[in-house]
Amino acid sequence: MNLSFFDQFMSPSLLGIPLIMLSMLLPWILFPTPSTRWLNNRLSTLQSWFLFVFTKQMFSPINTPGHKWAAMLASLMIMLVSINPLGLLPYTFTPTTQLSMNMGFAVPLWLATVIIGMRNQPTAALGHLLPEGTPTLLIPILIVIETISLFIRPLALGVRLTANLTAGHLLMQLIATAAFVLLPIMPMVSLLTSTILFLLTILEVAVAIIQAYVFVLLLSLYLQENV
Repeated sequence: MNLSFFDQFMSPSLLGIPLIMLSMLLPWILFPTPSTRWLNNRLSTLQSWFLFVFTKQMFSPINTPGHKWAAMLASLMIMLVSINPLGLLPYTFTPTTQLSMNMGFAVPLWLATVIIGMRNQPTAALGHLLPEGTPTLLIPILIVIETISLFIRPLALGVRLTANLTAGHLLMQLIATAAFVLLPIMPMVSLLTSTILFLLTILEVAVAIIQAYVFVLLLSLYLQENV
């Protein structure tokens, strides 16, 4: 029985129970529990340093009221960085290849930034829909276009993360299948294909981390516009 390449993106289940929540929560075991001591071990110190540098870079251009989002966006960044490379390990599953999960992250957070902008500065928030100096005849068209671009933001957030991880995993599986099939026929070509697969694996790890950063960065930019 030949399995489809897309079977790797199906949510794993045991006795009919979906295990997606388990695959989301297990990576958190890799991170050390913070302590109240002044001096911690190297892993805790590295984690604290990463969070400090990340929040400082992310929230330096954002006004003070937006700094309340620091803990939530930093937690989201750590969660995505933990989950995205998870599917590169054998017998594992990447939850962020599911569009429903990514949209579940993107839509509420994007909507929260829009609501904050409408509540705190409604004039500036509505002013983004119409650029200054627009000719009178183009005003209705530009308002429609800017409104569509505003509502397409969460879709772009979710689809970008899903598409990048799905495409990388599919390409790796195709190359791995080719290397396995070519091994008894053309060993040298199979060795070259395996080398390409190794380099692609390194690239996919980088893509998984970069996509997590881009997801949180775009949310911070949306927050910056509305704070």
